[in-house]
Amino acid sequence: MTHATVDVAILGGSGFIGQALAASLVKNLPTGRLAVRVITRAREKCRDLWSLPGIEVIEVDTRQEPALAEALTGAQAVVNLVGVLHSRPGRPWGPEFDEAHVKLPSRLARCMTSLGIRRLIHISALGVSDHAPSMYLRSKAAGEAALRGTINLDLTVLRPSVVFGPKDQFLNLFARLQRFLPVVPLATPHARFQPIYVNDLVTAIGACLHKPSTAGRVLECVGPDVLSLYEIVHWAGEYSGHPRPILPLPDGVSWLQALVMEHLPGPPLLSRDNLASATVPNVASGPMDPDLDLPNPVSLHSVAPQFLGEASDRASAGRFRRRRTPD
Repeated sequence: MTHATVDVAILGGSGFIGQALAASLVKNLPTGRLAVRVITRAREKCRDLWSLPGIEVIEVDTRQEPALAEALTGAQAVVNLVGVLHSRPGRPWGPEFDEAHVKLPSRLARCMTSLGIRRLIHISALGVSDHAPSMYLRSKAAGEAALRGTINLDLTVLRPSVVFGPKDQFLNLFARLQRFLPVVPLATPHARFQPIYVNDLVTAIGACLHKPSTAGRVLECVGPDVLSLYEIVHWAGEYSGHPRPILPLPDGVSWLQALVMEHLPGPPLLSRDNLASATVPNVASGPMDPDLDLPNPVSLHSVAPQFLGEASDRASAGRFRRRRTPD
């Protein structure tokens, strides 16, 4: 299969950041022009993008290097958004972290080099380090190192704090929990974050794509507010209309809670590795670089009341319809 030339190929485009980025890149595109190729292992998750002009969504097993190379053919630049929050244990990190954060970036670098594609925007995370306390952060650092060691790439590494927005799995998760739980038992309540609004991260990625001056640099992306996890959970409840008492857990109980959650069916809400990551402050080391075009990043307090309130209203309406539906 031969692919047409596109401006940008996005890996990990089925997530809420990828979908927001793809939609933004084609917002003012002339009709009939193909600009974005979303490369995903789950095309069905990108249904909202299927009908948008200028976007091509293709399903590819990115673990297969020939298939990945074919999917990248014709791209002028690449944005890698692939990341996972959980993995089985392993050394030096678990297998899921190894595949998503280390092997895939290395595979991507080889494919781009063979195809002559130079420009890469790689989304990493704040706090990454070879000596970080969590497998997540160490594997992210290893992926960055693999890309920086590739001499034929014009690489920009973006390190955002946690990203929030209408379809996130962060604020929305804490809001949903408070609709059902009478009390929220909270591990690592004093962990610190500087959340960035998804549209601001999209703006930063777009700025990097259009500014060659950002190549060869590592740039932090954050919002204006430094908040503890306790404060974030509190505001998620307030803004969704379901505030609940929050019970801060001591470290030992937090560890036990995470251990239990790791063994429950389905993806865990919390893991011991998450707790280890939370010991590293998820905040910027200084002001954001002006090249990211974010002089006034959006505060969580200015947009969360709207999208959390709307999500709560939809959930309430859904429950009302189900109660009215006859058996």
